[in-house]
Amino acid sequence: MNSFAHRHRFVLAPSALALLLAAAGCSSGDGSASAAVPSPGADTARLCRSLDEELPSKADGLDREDPEPRSALTAGWGNPVIILRCGVPRPAAMDDPEADGVEVDGVGWLLQKRKDGSFRFTTTLRRAYVEVTIPKERTQDGLAPLVDLAPAVKKAIPEGIAD
Repeated sequence: MNSFAHRHRFVLAPSALALLLAAAGCSSGDGSASAAVPSPGADTARLCRSLDEELPSKADGLDREDPEPRSALTAGWGNPVIILRCGVPRPAAMDDPEADGVEVDGVGWLLQKRKDGSFRFTTTLRRAYVEVTIPKERTQDGLAPLVDLAPAVKKAIPEGIAD
């Protein structure tokens, strides 16, 4: 098995990631509360619906305000919005031996800086890929959103390799 998480098993403290993100100078998109809804298979969609039921009403102290179109496969918090999408395809970056990763409270994440300056985190070694996008305006808080989301991910999305 040649998986990203098998090659990159390290942990960054929340304070270290906050410094990394702040130094990178990330920014959000237009701040609109919309998100493309993934189209996973039936088994993954079932896991994502379970995750939706477990997600907290607050992440990083921000109230949950789901993006449009409404779906059990997407969630959001605050404005500019932190977006979660469940059932996304496996990112190609997971094949890159130089890709960055972080582990937060037992959940592994691929870390990607996006062209708009935001950061995207995608779970590794879980039966469904869960993506969380954090806009620039929220990166000063480091891993706070992932810390708040990790318990729900651990409960709803079992460890393993997504199909």
